[in-house]
Amino acid sequence: MSPSPAPQPAPASGRIILLTTSHRVAPGLLSWPAWQALRGADRVVCADSGHPQLPYVREAGVAVEVGEPTARELVDACRDGGRTVVVLATAEGEPRLTDGLARLAGSGREEMPALELLPGAYDLPGARLLDLVQVMDRIRRDCPWSSVRTHEDLAKYGIEEAYELVEAIEAGDRDELREELGDVLLQVVFHARIAQDDPDEPFSVDDVAAGIVTKLIHRHPHVFGDESAQTPEDVKAHWMRTKAVEKRRESVTDGVPLGQPALALAAKLSSRARSAGLPAPPADAPGVGYELLALAARAEAEGTDPETALRAAARTYRDTLRTAEAGSGA
Repeated sequence: MSPSPAPQPAPASGRIILLTTSHRVAPGLLSWPAWQALRGADRVVCADSGHPQLPYVREAGVAVEVGEPTARELVDACRDGGRTVVVLATAEGEPRLTDGLARLAGSGREEMPALELLPGAYDLPGARLLDLVQVMDRIRRDCPWSSVRTHEDLAKYGIEEAYELVEAIEAGDRDELREELGDVLLQVVFHARIAQDDPDEPFSVDDVAAGIVTKLIHRHPHVFGDESAQTPEDVKAHWMRTKAVEKRRESVTDGVPLGQPALALAAKLSSRARSAGLPAPPADAPGVGYELLALAARAEAEGTDPETALRAAARTYRDTLRTAEAGSGA
């Protein structure tokens, strides 16, 4: 069966229209061709009495029979005066019916009605995120392990998944990148679902999303407001000014997580200091720690992320060691 943009007048042998909808779109928000098909049909059937579209279709004055007629019954019904039957498909997509219609059509002995697949609702971008939220909600309720997890329990997994994402990016593996992004996204949704159960200060994934949406809009006045930005540097300046007003920090070091890798920490502190016109790390201070700190600051000032640079060098060194081992037979 091929998709049809809109129902056409029924031929002498009739028409069977399989109308599909998406559970990720609010019930009742059907396309105009879908409403035309429903209102113009001689018969509308649906196998699921709890189908989310039924109340809205019936409210529009369309009579719907709840039942699961066979392919044979529908073909015979269409032959009666070239009638049109619309099947409001369930979430499973009516595999028994479509298989039966395929067998009848393939026999070569039937005068078949026109068979059409009519999408009545399309997913919006990001709609599959709703599936993730629903699945996580079910797991939180019914899984013995997930139902008792806390934010503290999951903290280590967030770190692990972030590092695995970085490794996928460095490796340039697109399949691995997609999978690791999903694992990071799971951490966000899982934490939000745990927060929803807090007896004193609950919040949900919608609150998390609303917060970041508000932040992004506020920090991009050149996109959503009247300000202009022609270069990435202009954008960064907007971002830093807006962030400074929001955070009202007493020190440039406020909000810098000390638990991050040492090179990344050094680069972040150096960036904050440089932006505020504060002194750079002393280049002549004794000890290898200060030498590394000064090197990280220099790299950051030159536009190089020292953490990424060292990781790239370490990966190359690892490959060199493996080559040496292979050559030596070690």
